[in-house]
Amino acid sequence: MALVELVGITKSYELGRTVVHALNGVDLQVERGEFTVVMGPSGSGKTTLLNIIGCLDRATAGTFRFDGEELGDRDFNDLAEIRNRKIGFIFQSFNLIPVLNVTENIEFPCLIRGDPKKALRERVRQVAEEVGLGKFLAHKPDELSGGQRQRVAIARALVTQPQVVLADEPTANLDSGTSEQIIDLMLELNAKENVTFLFSTHDPRVMAHARRVVHIADGRLVDGTDSGRAEVAAVAGMGAR
Repeated sequence: MALVELVGITKSYELGRTVVHALNGVDLQVERGEFTVVMGPSGSGKTTLLNIIGCLDRATAGTFRFDGEELGDRDFNDLAEIRNRKIGFIFQSFNLIPVLNVTENIEFPCLIRGDPKKALRERVRQVAEEVGLGKFLAHKPDELSGGQRQRVAIARALVTQPQVVLADEPTANLDSGTSEQIIDLMLELNAKENVTFLFSTHDPRVMAHARRVVHIADGRLVDGTDSGRAEVAAVAGMGAR
């Protein structure tokens, strides 16, 4: 059974008298342990797709099953509970709370759901060590580099022990060297911990490392199979020149 299963997903928005069709009949399955990229230009629908999978938005029509449960008819309170317990998020702008230190930023989603604080602090310490932040637990975000801030975001996504981590353009605000480090870290977590990662990106550096690339254009999946890695690597090579 797939961890994520979308069948005939559509999403439309009303902008005044105009209806924008962000997704048009998307079918997609994501298995446990995948390291998959949804590739597409700006406006292709990739962020909308991640928002629906992440229970941040609801589809206009279609079937959405997560871990065998139908979520398309759930209200937003139910979706918030599922989101908090089963889904981790990594955003391009980090979305850290500036007045909180690294420990407090990492543990924040677990405090919202009422996890016991003593056990949580130990889990935060372990996750921080895994992502290379063991020496920075008392630092505030403005005392960290961009790469370190993204590591905090990764740790915050992992501390809830989610079934899938969704990353929306996670390297967009990072330089090339830092991007490679962040990608390598997520690949390591995928391999060692079997964490399922699903990205949206048009960064060829991320696509070159993906084990599966799904292409989206104009709200439709163009290629939902394992993509030609040689093609993606070639794009990455051109981007590095």
